[in-house]
Amino acid sequence: MQTINIERLIKLDYRANESYKNLRTNIQLCGSDIKTIMFTSTTPGEGKSTVSFNLAVSLAEAGKKVIFIDADLRKSVLVGRYKINKSVKGLTHFLSGINKFEDVMYGTNVDNLNVVFSGPVPPNPTELLGNKVFKTLLKVLRDLYDYIIIDTPPIGSVIDSAIVAQECDGTVVVVGSNMVGYKYAQKAIEQLKKTNTTILGAVLNKVDVNDNKYYGKYYGKYYGRYSDAGEE
Repeated sequence: MQTINIERLIKLDYRANESYKNLRTNIQLCGSDIKTIMFTSTTPGEGKSTVSFNLAVSLAEAGKKVIFIDADLRKSVLVGRYKINKSVKGLTHFLSGINKFEDVMYGTNVDNLNVVFSGPVPPNPTELLGNKVFKTLLKVLRDLYDYIIIDTPPIGSVIDSAIVAQECDGTVVVVGSNMVGYKYAQKAIEQLKKTNTTILGAVLNKVDVNDNKYYGKYYGKYYGRYSDAGEE
């Protein structure tokens, strides 16, 4: 298994690092049966990819065995943003039968953390995520890892996240501060509820901590306040 250096991903200031520790603690308090966790957002740009990946790093640093799966097959940002070699094999290669899973799973310089990138954009992302190969994969990984963190497309944009949610123990919604209207967010939540997934809570992201002394709850359980996340 090849190893990828992800040092650029985990440079957080003290406040952001503490926030991710808080998120990690709340995830762990959800119970030992909550292992496969999906992250989504309402719209693009709310920071779900950064939040989910940094949570995976934080869990691994706490001694948990973690695998991060980039299931945003339509518009992944991780490979480009963090300057990973674009020749890496990804989830698309595995789900389409081109490569074995061991060929698309990468080790990292963070102990206990493995990563599966999305791969090239396929012509049929919804069908790939809904096939039995993906379902079987998640069942197998449950026996091998303490946590499976899955990044998915915005639930308000495409149906892919709703399909993945059906195979997960819980879902976390990332909400960009002042980016999404209440009714639009509620519509996304209602769509998730139709999948029968357990909505673990929401992460309020991209908060200007210098201008806000009080944030309050957005909806669901409130995990923390973040100001470091990138576009996805």
